[in-house]
Amino acid sequence: MEYNTRQKRLPLPEYGRSVQKMVDHALTIEDRAERQKCAETIVNIMRSMFPNLPDQERKLWDHLAIMSDFKLDIDYPCEVIKPEEFHIAPQRVPYRDGEIRNRHYGRIVEGMIAHAMTLEEGEEKECFVELILIQMKKNYIAWNKDGVEDKRIIEDLRLYTKGAIDLADREIRITPGNNAQRHSQNNSKRSNNGKKQFKRKF
Repeated sequence: MEYNTRQKRLPLPEYGRSVQKMVDHALTIEDRAERQKCAETIVNIMRSMFPNLPDQERKLWDHLAIMSDFKLDIDYPCEVIKPEEFHIAPQRVPYRDGEIRNRHYGRIVEGMIAHAMTLEEGEEKECFVELILIQMKKNYIAWNKDGVEDKRIIEDLRLYTKGAIDLADREIRITPGNNAQRHSQNNSKRSNNGKKQFKRKF
């Protein structure tokens, strides 16, 4: 028994090895008229396999050309793909420039922090900062399985924001997967530096 893994690789596996063998046979037919008829029969079989293929006719003949390694000499009813078009290298994926301050947090967290800086004080900002703390801890733990103290996360957030978001005077428990457990020592009062405290308790 011959396993598929030991046979030649199929250029278009979705059509199966039986259709590929038909194409290989068409390449061996010397009579041009017979070869043309064989190719049309193969395309009809391919059409029945994928009746809803977008731009069907053009793609079916393209696929036949590809499966024959562009060696099938027939009269194609439409212009088909050329070898140089089929083997075009993919375009280079552009990557964002600029250094990441802390790679274990990642660029997305940096973007979240930057957005938090634009929000006005209030419920929306409180909830968003909460999500940032949770994500920062998740990302940190992904890099360091030994864990991290919440005060380290809070201090990193303060450094990121240059002190604009300073939660050092609050008792906060960050629980990834749930809400950040926050216990404000002075709920509705202002701290000594004039920053508004979180009103909600978690």
